[in-house]
Amino acid sequence: MKLFGEIIKNKEKIAVIGLGYVGMPIAVAFAKKVKVIGFDLNTSKIDLYKSGIDPTNEIGNEAIKHAKVDFTSDEVKLREAKFFIVAVPTPINSDKTPDLAPVEGASKIIGRNLSKGSIVVYESTVYPGVTEDICIPILEKESGLKCGTDFSVGYSPERINPGDKVHTLEKIIKIVSGINKESLEEIAKVYELVIEAGVHRASSIKVAEAAKVVENSQRDINIAFMNELAMVFDRMNIDTNEVIEAMNTKWNALKFYPGLVGGHCIGVDPYYFIYEAEKLGYHSQIILSGRKINDGMGKFIAEATIKKLILANKVVKKSKVVILGLTFKENTPDTRNSKVIDIIENLREYGINPIIVDSEADPKEAKREYDIELTNFNDIKDADCIILAVAHNVFKEISLTKLDSLYGKMKKEEKVLIDIKSILNEEEIIDRGYSYWRL
Repeated sequence: MKLFGEIIKNKEKIAVIGLGYVGMPIAVAFAKKVKVIGFDLNTSKIDLYKSGIDPTNEIGNEAIKHAKVDFTSDEVKLREAKFFIVAVPTPINSDKTPDLAPVEGASKIIGRNLSKGSIVVYESTVYPGVTEDICIPILEKESGLKCGTDFSVGYSPERINPGDKVHTLEKIIKIVSGINKESLEEIAKVYELVIEAGVHRASSIKVAEAAKVVENSQRDINIAFMNELAMVFDRMNIDTNEVIEAMNTKWNALKFYPGLVGGHCIGVDPYYFIYEAEKLGYHSQIILSGRKINDGMGKFIAEATIKKLILANKVVKKSKVVILGLTFKENTPDTRNSKVIDIIENLREYGINPIIVDSEADPKEAKREYDIELTNFNDIKDADCIILAVAHNVFKEISLTKLDSLYGKMKKEEKVLIDIKSILNEEEIIDRGYSYWRL
């Protein structure tokens, strides 16, 4: 426990590489206990943090202002640390294969600044084997040091749920692993400084890597099942939410709901598992099928919208469609891998160029990632169709009177309302005469 002892005595520092939705909460949590360096290549982000601004909204501006994190984009500063936590994104390529460039890049940076006696812990989601087969060789090559002799490596999958103010970092059990028993215990002790819920010691790095991929794949499959039911029940003219409400009266119901499945975890992690399985000669059936169903929900919702427009006697190409919400989930500015984009693209195939409203999303990010210009909610008028795509609190609090004001002068039955997240009270909406559809 030599390094752990040095850290708690403030003789050694922890460095967090990647200050996004995952890395920032970790850096701030550790900074309450020990000395922390927060590193990110994005100089603009570093400048915001230094100014006390949290662009992720995970911690909040006030917490950032008082955080004792030494923010930097200078990799040489990392030489002051001995315990490294890698929290960079691991997205997928256009062909659904893993994009390991960020984690490889982080490994090169750390390797160039690694010293003897250090520990490197990866939190980025990867398929089993990446830490030992890809990351360690990079660290060794860049540093000239030997893993297991000069430095140690571990893996501790991130479990942060963006936008969730209840299940925060400190309250979620942390899985930890290391290349040997000594490194495992050292890593466990360091994380126990901030994880109130405790840690789970995995028997190997590969077990820890697999656990992360599997827990999100499991959720993906369960949601895919509900999405498939929603598509079938729509044809049967049965309300899916009423079916789920009835089903959930049983004690062992799993309480999953249909919806768009995007983001940087559930919408991505299954592809990491599928990729490695296929390399080993196994073609995934259940996981891949679940992914296909969930990836097709944007098209399904767009087509349901078109049907409602036609039934409301609208000229589809001339219809003004407003989508409320762009982020991948509620109450977060994160637009990465948002499946709302699939709805937008499918509507465009019918000649509709929808107007997008999202006060939570970063306008610059929306423009850069999707070439979308966000519109102010108060500027919306004369809409033919409103799509409630994301359950932001600000949208859930909209009164029906305010919602009605967004439409043009037309009969109630001509006002199309698509409620993907079942935010509204169905009976009340139907009683008011709207042309209403929910997933």
